[in-house]
Amino acid sequence: MKFEQQNESLIFSSTSISDIFFTEYLPQMSGDCVKIYFYILFISKYSSEININDLSKKLSIDLDDIVKSIKFLEEHNLLLRKEHGFMVCNIQEIELNKAYKPKVTISSEALEKTAESKARAAIIDTINNQFFQGVMSPSWYADIELWFSKYGFDDGVMMALFTYCYNRSALHKNYVSTVADSWSKNNIKTYSDLDSYYEKQEKISSLSSAIKKKLRLSRNLTEFEEEYLLKWNIDYNYEFDIIELALKRASTGANLNFEYINKLLTDWHEHGFSSVEQINTYLINEKNKPVQSSYVPKKSSTPKSKIAQIDDSNKRKYNNFNSFYSN
Repeated sequence: MKFEQQNESLIFSSTSISDIFFTEYLPQMSGDCVKIYFYILFISKYSSEININDLSKKLSIDLDDIVKSIKFLEEHNLLLRKEHGFMVCNIQEIELNKAYKPKVTISSEALEKTAESKARAAIIDTINNQFFQGVMSPSWYADIELWFSKYGFDDGVMMALFTYCYNRSALHKNYVSTVADSWSKNNIKTYSDLDSYYEKQEKISSLSSAIKKKLRLSRNLTEFEEEYLLKWNIDYNYEFDIIELALKRASTGANLNFEYINKLLTDWHEHGFSSVEQINTYLINEKNKPVQSSYVPKKSSTPKSKIAQIDDSNKRKYNNFNSFYSN
């Protein structure tokens, strides 16, 4: 016996989309890419064929954007390229393969970390509820675990990381990972480290604004220039009054020579100066120092030809003297 379902007309049929799509993929996709994916999902049910040009006309999307979107869908494993087209991949199966890791045994080290794991699970649960409305994608769990182990962040830093990205409307994995990597490079592991880092950044921002205002700069300082500010303020413990003194001696208009400014400040630091008064006294003393002449008198030298003539004359004298005795 053969059993068949009644063919549904287009009016009664529907195209279902997994919830995991909205949590895992939608935030990363452009509007055109979502539009293209939905349409591909729809026509794939009927095994329909369509070329890229027709797809571009059908959806009123530029051909270049169609190509870019298909490339994005391929890179994120939503489409699999075949010999004569594409296969739409099952999102739920993709996420299941990512999340499922069979555990046959458990180590003693893992048992010792049970308490830590429970605390970490509580933090992840808080992140889920606070930033994802309780529907965080399963792949986020694995990424958060990775950031904990890779960077050694404590719970407070991890919460601060998500708060930072959320407040900037940039709660996607690439951005979160970039910020986490930046914090790690600045030796941030605890919330206390993060506080110190913010304090340094605030100082640099304040100094940068003061320099821009003083010199009427319309541009922001480069990262290279801000590294100098960090050195002068943190390593040398110089505030803006001393830095301003160096600026006056090294800058002309909007032209800044940070290497020369750095040489001045480094020289003052090596002399042990810690105030504007000390530096001004030093500069006045340097200015009033007597200028030593670099002139060195040359020793008079007798030309070689003259020396040769004197030698010949002496020889003649001695020769005559000998001939006198011989007579």
